[in-house]
Amino acid sequence: MNRLLIALLLAGPATARTIEVAPGPDAQERLQTALIDAHPGDMVALGAGRFELTEGLSLDVAGVIVAGAGMDKTVLSFDGQKGEGEGLLVTSKDVTVRDFAVENARGNGIKAKAADGISFVRLRVVWTHGPKETNGAYGVYPVSSANVLIDGVTVSGASDAGIYVGQSRNIVVKNSRAEFNVAGIEIENSYNADVFDNVATKNAGGILVFDLPGLPQMGGHSVRLFRNKVVDNDTPNFAAKGNIVAGVPTGTGVMVMANRDVHVFDNDISGNGGNAVMVVSYRQAFTDKSYNPLPRAVVIGANKFGRNGFAPAFEGGKGLAAAVGGTLPNVMWDGVTDYVVPGGATISDADNLKINGNVLNLQLKTQGTPVAKAQPRIDTMTYTEGSQLAAIVLPAAQTARASAR
Repeated sequence: MNRLLIALLLAGPATARTIEVAPGPDAQERLQTALIDAHPGDMVALGAGRFELTEGLSLDVAGVIVAGAGMDKTVLSFDGQKGEGEGLLVTSKDVTVRDFAVENARGNGIKAKAADGISFVRLRVVWTHGPKETNGAYGVYPVSSANVLIDGVTVSGASDAGIYVGQSRNIVVKNSRAEFNVAGIEIENSYNADVFDNVATKNAGGILVFDLPGLPQMGGHSVRLFRNKVVDNDTPNFAAKGNIVAGVPTGTGVMVMANRDVHVFDNDISGNGGNAVMVVSYRQAFTDKSYNPLPRAVVIGANKFGRNGFAPAFEGGKGLAAAVGGTLPNVMWDGVTDYVVPGGATISDADNLKINGNVLNLQLKTQGTPVAKAQPRIDTMTYTEGSQLAAIVLPAAQTARASAR
């Protein structure tokens, strides 16, 4: 992209300003005031140092850039936060947040709701006391948004997912690192996502692609996971009881649940004591007649698998491993092909999984069947590669804003 084009894409209102805010006394009031007073096109520039904050921050002005001096130089510290809300909540469009850190938010680190065109760039979100159930749920948390970019972000210690994208569409997650969270990266109830060149390590589960019932947007589909390092996810699950991710077994590499058209290829997956890749249906009862709990058209392409499956922590895992020689194969499928529409008919769909290689098939057949009734067998599957999912393309203006220094 040439400089003239970048300049045109970045061109904002002629009166666009840079509002500088330094750490120090009254940082809470000065920073929140700057976020309120900002106009579309303005930059709120955070100085180097620690901002000691006692309340969550919010931004509801479109087209604003919030930029620090670097993820290791500008720190928004919420050690003294009084409420339970986010560190920073964004509810406006075309916002870029970049080059700072958020530490120890009582709730989520940075949340963006209904924030089309949101970009998270070179951020660090961390709970500094290590994995704890009382840590905030999500580190970086866009929801109900279109055109989402997460690039160069590091998250550690989230009690749900480090990087979580929910009920959104047209998503890119790249060059990021998630460690010591319950789930490293999670794409949930979302459409069209590319997740690539990330590292997910030392979480309970590395990368999850879920679809859940009872949410405004369901039917998650069209997700590509590629060129990620999903290694050594061995942190004991520390999610609060009752949370859906509390059921993610420690040692899971990649988990795909109830999604359609998920392609997993060119990843480095090793050191995960459970499954390298787990493809499963949603197991719990549900009442939403429009919900499909089955994984469909999940393609496991060529990946680099190291040692996995040596210490499965999920229900019945040790018995399954013993039944197949002591170590689980790299890919496990629950074998569920049927489900009952609440108050209706039984639906069958056998187009669940495509792979060239061996799969541990639990043959549970019907959604909700407990693992204790598994009849494990090793299936050798083959398929002819078909059409590929299209790469995600974000708006040029958004990409330009995110790449500008």
